[in-house]
Amino acid sequence: MKKINDDTVRWGVIGVGDVCEVKSAPAMQLLPDSELVAVMRRDEAKVKDYADRHGVSQWFTDADALIQSDSVNAIYIATPPHLHKDFVIKAAEAGKPVYVEKPMARTYAECLEMVHICEQANVPLYVAYYRRALPHFVKIKELIEEGVIGEIRHVQILLNQPLMTAVGDGAPQDNWRVNPALAGGGYFYDLASHQLDFLDYALGPISTASGAVANQAGAYAAEDMVVAHFQFESGVMGSGAWSFSAGEACDHTVIYGAKGSISYETFGAGKLVLSLPDQEDQFFEFDLPKHIQMPLIELINDDILGRGLSPSIGRSAMRTNKVMEDICGSPS
Repeated sequence: MKKINDDTVRWGVIGVGDVCEVKSAPAMQLLPDSELVAVMRRDEAKVKDYADRHGVSQWFTDADALIQSDSVNAIYIATPPHLHKDFVIKAAEAGKPVYVEKPMARTYAECLEMVHICEQANVPLYVAYYRRALPHFVKIKELIEEGVIGEIRHVQILLNQPLMTAVGDGAPQDNWRVNPALAGGGYFYDLASHQLDFLDYALGPISTASGAVANQAGAYAAEDMVVAHFQFESGVMGSGAWSFSAGEACDHTVIYGAKGSISYETFGAGKLVLSLPDQEDQFFEFDLPKHIQMPLIELINDDILGRGLSPSIGRSAMRTNKVMEDICGSPS
């Protein structure tokens, strides 16, 4: 069933910033039956500059004007999370499919409200957990479903990064990624959300989760250390540790089965390692697209045009917010 009365998805972007330079929005110009027709940012000089450099015909400094534009029939929300809910509601009220950046919102309650509003309006809601469509993650899911490593037993995640006090928009006080009021949490919400969402996709929903958090370096308000354990509905167990003030970087996830294991980096190249007893490790490597969200956006376009299904939607993405909230504790 088509989600729009058109044969072309004509995207309008709210919050056209860094993520739209290469990762996402250019794909909307390159895919068949897809156009990027309008962009919005409050800073007039910056939004005009983006439109000029990327060949976008319309630019706005007012989000409501873009949402209501007759030229736009689908909305991409690329703002920090604290603005997601209000813009999703406005897009739903305008009857336009909406694609929102991850994490889906600051809290699980905001996610629930977004999902309910979109369902009541009969408007599809998609979320930018694009690893669900990248080739090496698709391969991991295929190996699991084919039973190559047997029945899954447990998962281990380890992510260490050096202290980052000037990432994103500058110093900590200006960096929304480490401001819980804007992001819901810190880098855990920004990065672990990708890891937990993919595991939801590959292994099914997580039913219970708990953890402990700390601010060890004291460089900003958000947590910089998280440890967690969780269990999937299937009975698979999981654990994880995330440090964002470690001296040595590490990005390593292992999925253990009864017959072997799969290991990979979440934020590295398109590689994975299949380990089976009494066999040499098998290495798989895939080229990643220049515009990293392109495979997912293509699936979303197909969904909107009634010729496929998106693997990342509001109802799946809100589960990831729930897990992160259970690990870190409910927001005050």
